[in-house]
Amino acid sequence: MSRCWSVTLFWVVAASGQVLNTAPPLSPPGRLVDVGGWRLHLNCTGDVRPGQATVILEAGAGDFSVEWSLVQPKIAAFTRVCAYDRAGDGWSELGPHPRTFHQIAYELHQLLQNAGVKPPFIMVGHSYGGWLVRQYQSSYPGEVAGMVLVESGQDNPWRLSSDGKLVRAIDLAKGQPIPEIKKSGPLQVSDIQPQVLRQMMAGAEQASQHANDPPRDLLPSDAQRMRTWALAQLGHVAAGVNPFDVEELALLRRERLKTEHPLGALPLVALTRGIPEETGPNAGSLEEDHRRDHETLASMSTRGKLIVARNSGHHIQLLEPELVVTSIREVVAATK
Repeated sequence: MSRCWSVTLFWVVAASGQVLNTAPPLSPPGRLVDVGGWRLHLNCTGDVRPGQATVILEAGAGDFSVEWSLVQPKIAAFTRVCAYDRAGDGWSELGPHPRTFHQIAYELHQLLQNAGVKPPFIMVGHSYGGWLVRQYQSSYPGEVAGMVLVESGQDNPWRLSSDGKLVRAIDLAKGQPIPEIKKSGPLQVSDIQPQVLRQMMAGAEQASQHANDPPRDLLPSDAQRMRTWALAQLGHVAAGVNPFDVEELALLRRERLKTEHPLGALPLVALTRGIPEETGPNAGSLEEDHRRDHETLASMSTRGKLIVARNSGHHIQLLEPELVVTSIREVVAATK
């Protein structure tokens, strides 16, 4: 057992001295693949078919491969499909920090390469994962044959500023350089200051208590068991540490604005919610912004298409999995 993997198995709550778990409740359905001193979990199903792209599933923030449990088996019926866990989450070991979009895209590229999963790929990203697949396409454009964005992160989302005002992410960017990609040196618990460690563990414990709140109660029981365990681990919190996200969002936006259709004729489907989720006095205008942003995402390609999931909120892959499967099938057919 590697040092990194053993670290992810034995997290201690510093405040109470109690061990949360000793091991995942389930064995990984896929395999652990070394990407440079740390291993990532990759679960590929379905047959490789000549002339057909492989589908790569990228989960949203705080999620991992089991999030696709209602979708992956149905995709596997018509093409090869791979879901994975980002470093620190699910069955994967901790990776280097910070967890920038660029770092994650690099690690996914190494994972697929080292596992012998060959392009072309159809990249599918939910929520935060939508930014990540856009980053992957930007970093490795020759490998991406199509894209499906499921309630993807918006092009210029609203964020709270330090003084509590609601501002666009682009307004928070300061032009800071993105740290270089790290190809070694995964995070160790000894690297974390005790006070920060306590805060992270408290966050993980709280997240675990709500791991399967609706609509995740629609997931299979084994997926729910794994989520309850995984969200209680320090790695789950560490997996989301990226102080450069607004800088990377600014870069993605700048790339989108270079031309009218920055993805050319790449087959693209953007799925957006039909059930409003915004609350408060500005809910109506925020929902309108959300829809316009997804229209913008669909327009990145001359072959882009916007689909409204009438019966879904943010988690379309859980509430209307067949719609996600149909959209992926459509993009697969368009890439042949």
